[in-house]
Amino acid sequence: MYRSGAVMAWNVFKFCTALRGLGSIMILLVLGVVGVTYYAVVITNHGPGLAAGGLDSLVAFVVLILFHCLLVMLLWSYFSVVFTDPGSVPPNWRTTLDEERGDTDPLTSAEFPVDSDYGRIRFCRKCNNLKPPRCHHCSVCERCVLKMDHHCVWVVNCVGALNYKYFLLFLFYTFLETTLVTLSLLPHFIGFFSDEEIPETQRTPATTFLAFVLNLAFALSVMGFLIMHISLVAANTTTIEAYEKKTSPKWRYDLGRKRNFEQVSFTLNGLKY
Repeated sequence: MYRSGAVMAWNVFKFCTALRGLGSIMILLVLGVVGVTYYAVVITNHGPGLAAGGLDSLVAFVVLILFHCLLVMLLWSYFSVVFTDPGSVPPNWRTTLDEERGDTDPLTSAEFPVDSDYGRIRFCRKCNNLKPPRCHHCSVCERCVLKMDHHCVWVVNCVGALNYKYFLLFLFYTFLETTLVTLSLLPHFIGFFSDEEIPETQRTPATTFLAFVLNLAFALSVMGFLIMHISLVAANTTTIEAYEKKTSPKWRYDLGRKRNFEQVSFTLNGLKY
């Protein structure tokens, strides 16, 4: 039994090390998808469509304006998640109140540490520090993260209290962008399988095909993640807490839908550590 546990721990360590090594590769992959999409939409299809005249020119102009606006917001929110610290535990953090249970009596030195969600306060055995409420240790980042939701390989960072807002915006703008690209490239994708002659402006129909498939796949997958995270925010619950918490009629951190969303929108105001 002990040996299997040691092997499991070793495998998890190797997995976390591999995730850390994926950092720059994942960023390059995201930029690669953006580059392929940009080439297919702007250079190959709708850019030349501006010179077509009539309704086609107007449609191409509208698509290009929306595409560039959404692309700017997508990249801004993406790199905001990447470079924003998700929230670290302040050095030598202590509390005078039992925030886990809502008690008002001060803690005493005899009560430190208690390694349990049902104790008076939690203690991280990896960081050797006390853990504030809703704080979890990330084995990839090798530290405790405030209100940790999950570690996302796509943004090469943990999603926590301080960058969760940007993560939601990233999902939102990614869904809008990929949906717009999918719809705008749909006629060209259908034409790829038809017997009609491909226009001379479409020098690389394979790029259009690849961009359509990639954006359709991302649109469908991101839509699922977006719906899931909106439901989590509505209940003031993180992904980790959704799996850990006991089924109860009232979640202790649920402030009502409006205040739950406001807490994410005004992140700093929502922190009480």
